[in-house]
Order: sequence, then C-alpha cells, then structure tokens
Amino acid sequence: MLIFPNPTLDRQIEMALAEDIGPGDITTDNLIPVETQSKGKIWAKENGVIAGLPVVERVYEMLGGVRTTPKKEDGELVDRGETLLTLEGNTRSILKGERLALNFLQRLSGIATQTARVVEKTAGYNIRVVDTRKTTPLWRTLEKYAVIQGGGHNHRLGLYDSVLIKDNHIEAVGSVKEAVKRAKEKVGHTVKVEVEVKKRAQIDEALEAGADIILLDNMSLEEMSDAVKKIGKKAIVEASGNITVDNANEIAKTGVDVISLGALTHSVRALDISLDLF
Repeated sequence: MLIFPNPTLDRQIEMALAEDIGPGDITTDNLIPVETQSKGKIWAKENGVIAGLPVVERVYEMLGGVRTTPKKEDGELVDRGETLLTLEGNTRSILKGERLALNFLQRLSGIATQTARVVEKTAGYNIRVVDTRKTTPLWRTLEKYAVIQGGGHNHRLGLYDSVLIKDNHIEAVGSVKEAVKRAKEKVGHTVKVEVEVKKRAQIDEALEAGADIILLDNMSLEEMSDAVKKIGKKAIVEASGNITVDNANEIAKTGVDVISLGALTHSVRALDISLDLF
C-alpha cells in the first residue's frame, strides 16, 4: 500500500514540516553552525510492532543532508532498547526532522502494536481482524498500512470502493430488504453488498435480499452465535461495535468470519520511541 515515491505522502510531509518549522527553527538555527555533522539513532523505549520506518526515511530525504539506515523492518516485533534506525549527516536537518519523524513512527507503530495484540487474541480461529474508517483525517492510507503491518486487514478505504448499508441508510430507504435490493440493482456484479443489522428480523431480510456480507452491530455473544448458525454459509458474517483486545477472543469463538475495530486507529496509544544524538 505504501509505495515510494508517493506524491500524496510527500505533500503531507511538506505541509507537516511547514507547520512545525515555519520560516525557520529559531533554536537550532541559532545554536548549531550550518556545517555541523552528527550521528544519531531512533530506538524503542518499549516493546511493540514497528510501522513507519519508510516514512521516517522519506522525511529525511526531503529535508536533505541526512543518511538513514534502518536496522529493523516494518511489521517486526522489537524489544525495549533496540535500535530501529540510525542517522548520519547535517545536525540541523536531523533536529528539524526529529519531531515529525517520531510523530509518524510512534503513531503508526502504536496502531501496528494494537492490531498485533488483537490478532494474537484471535489466533487459532478462521477470522480476519480489520480496521474501519475511524481514522485520523488525511492519515487513512498510513494508518491502514500500519494495520497490515500488525497482521490485520483493511476494510474499505473510503465510501467509494465498497457498499456498506448502515442504519441511517436503512432508515432513509425504509427497510433492509429494500436497501439491499436497490444496491444490487445499481452496482456492478463484481461489487459485494454489505448490510449492517441490529436485530434478528433484519438478518432474514438481508438473506432474502441476497446480501453478500452481514455486519452484526453491537450484538451480544449469544446473539452473534445464533446469527452465525442462522446465516450459515449464505453470507460472510462480520462483527462490529465495542470490540476490544479484552473481548476479541470471546467474539472469535462465536464463529464470525470478520471482526472490525475502530479502536485499532481512533484511540490507539502511540508507541514510546526516541531519537538521540551520540
């Protein structure tokens, strides 16, 4: 998903650097002679799964004058104290890029680490752990990339690439059956139609209308188990709503095919990572 050169990411980095540096780094530019050279390292201050090292490299490529050497790869589990990447070159550039590079790396690694925890909790079950659209505005591609590095999968990237009929669509149209029917009539034959259901009766409607994927929204474990039996192999079954690391295993036991978690991206804690000169 994350391919370099990436014009969208480059624009994002350019805007972020402009936001942080503005007309100049008033501290660094007044303390450090322009020709000064330094070495440094980015290292993990806690255990976790790393994501975003190519982004760090790109930050420094765009600043110029700094050579970066990754010591780990995205998707790799690291221990506290391990070096992730070394830097060598212009001291001013290293310092000016420090905060932005760490902001990218810490957040994306936090997402990858959280995803890996959920994947571990569901190990042994034939189930996919997927993200949602509850992402930071303009960070979606990066955050969904981080989910993949943590062993998860991506749900739809946006409103444009998949049909997902939610409760407000159903309210606007009048019924699950009618909503699925309209979608099936309008979209191409290669596009799957997913519908969100909150009640058992809506499952019958969805099946009758030929939904390809049925999303069980905020159902109890008992309701999920019953729904899986009822649906059988007639549709893919996805569970969503209030799913966490703590209850992911119990939900996997119900037999659903997919669990989707907004918590992978919307409220994740950044991994503690630091940059030190030496």
